[in-house]
Amino acid sequence: MNEQDVLQKLNTAVTHATPNQLDDILSRCTERKGTVIPMTNHKTKKHWLRYAVAACLSLILVGAAAGGFLLHQARTVTSVVSLDVNPSIQLQVNSSEKVLQVQALNAEAQEVLADMPLEGTHLNVAVNAIVGSLLQHGYLDSISSAILISVEDADIQRASRLQQELTDQVGAALLNQQSQASILSQTLTSDQQLQDQAAQNNISVGKAALIQTIQQNGDFTFDQLAALSVEELSQMAKSQASQMPIGRDEALEIAKTHAGLTDTGLTWEVDPELDEVPPHYEVELHQGGQEYEYKIQAYTGEVLYSNTQQDDDDDSAPAVTGTTDIGTEKAKSIALEAAGVTASQVRNLRVERDYDDGQLEYEIEFYVGSTEYDYVISGVDGTILEQDVEQEGGSHTTQPTQPSTGSDIGAEKAKSIALSHAGFTASQVQRLKVEKDYDDGRLEYEVEFYAGSTEYDYTISGTDGTILKQDKEEHGGSQTTQPSAGSDIGAEKAKSIALSDAGFTASQVQNLQVEKDNDDGRLEYEVEFRVNGTEYEYTISAADGTILERDIDKD
Repeated sequence: MNEQDVLQKLNTAVTHATPNQLDDILSRCTERKGTVIPMTNHKTKKHWLRYAVAACLSLILVGAAAGGFLLHQARTVTSVVSLDVNPSIQLQVNSSEKVLQVQALNAEAQEVLADMPLEGTHLNVAVNAIVGSLLQHGYLDSISSAILISVEDADIQRASRLQQELTDQVGAALLNQQSQASILSQTLTSDQQLQDQAAQNNISVGKAALIQTIQQNGDFTFDQLAALSVEELSQMAKSQASQMPIGRDEALEIAKTHAGLTDTGLTWEVDPELDEVPPHYEVELHQGGQEYEYKIQAYTGEVLYSNTQQDDDDDSAPAVTGTTDIGTEKAKSIALEAAGVTASQVRNLRVERDYDDGQLEYEIEFYVGSTEYDYVISGVDGTILEQDVEQEGGSHTTQPTQPSTGSDIGAEKAKSIALSHAGFTASQVQRLKVEKDYDDGRLEYEVEFYAGSTEYDYTISGTDGTILKQDKEEHGGSQTTQPSAGSDIGAEKAKSIALSDAGFTASQVQNLQVEKDNDDGRLEYEVEFRVNGTEYEYTISAADGTILERDIDKD
């Protein structure tokens, strides 16, 4: 294209941009009367003007093109960042790391985002705000919690840089809030199939990529895994699970049904522990001043452990009933009298009211000279449950004190309280035992009995009959006084049952021992072994192979 062609195109562009209105204007003007002064037209060379116009028009068009390019670049998505816990949130950002769009991919994400105006902010600002909201809503407050950070970008170097920066940023935010949640991160390239699966299940592409990895370990459907949290998925990936877990909701329902609880006034927490042996869900329920703890087998739904006790966090409903509170002043007076000093002789006097296993207590601390005194006083009757005297820089003595004479309810009363609470009479239970004990100077009765295959354990306050702790554990199998002839499964079968339940073979364990025993006429096998610092103990019914007890202890 020569110079003339360029000028012609510029002229055409300007003409189209500014239409010729001369004829229209003249048609609306009347002839002006007066003297007409003739003008002489002098022709001059106009080459310089032509070049100037061309140059100006070229600058205008180049500027417009540059402006259009920058506007296009500002609106172009270069990276997609997703944050997944159970809420799934996706951020679309441009090359300047400005957030162009925020997507809440499920209902939990909508609650986390609320009305936060994150569009137009820098990516770091948006991620900080989202992590703060996740913490506030309790999604990252357990040690087994996990957050997945995914960066999808065609530029691999930019994706890796963003992945590292966001991982460091989120890690600092969690550390600042003392959260022990783990962080998973990954970079992705565009995959249309993955994007379609993510959209169909209302999850991020990052979570979809993690699901694809887990599908390699077992026969899982994408829909099944999409319903799990990142916490569960990460633990499945870590343990290379080949089975589908029952899920948080099912574990919660099993625990509620076992405890006989309704939803009224019920609060709960469910934590997956799929990478432990055996894999399980830890369920904690709170209702009516009681705390219920469960371990639910993650793949079978079996109740591995259950415990019920007074809820220490529920100060509004202490286990102490029918008694009076001695009050702060009385508790302070008892401690000072025991130390043989008056209030005017001490310094740094502190009194704290608290509950320990449902029992009201006062903790009192003060100094006399260089000696520190610490007392724990029963809030019910003023008994000194514990006292500690320590010289600064020197030795100290601890003197637990037994309750005063006459405050013992007796073994029969303690037994009656436990049986009544469990709903049985003495004739309906087996192996009933009552033991008197002191815990930090506090008189207690330990009551234990069986009803069928269920073991009941109670801790009863010896001063007022309060149930301080209770535990109910299913052992499986029926109680028999004498195994029938020929009903012994044998040591090898018992060993095989224990190893199978723990998920190991004989070659993977150490110190494997099998011992045959008779417990109240019931033939049993005690199986013990160790795996990488963890000790496993099983009690197996010799009659039918039922696992009566299992105990797993980490060193």
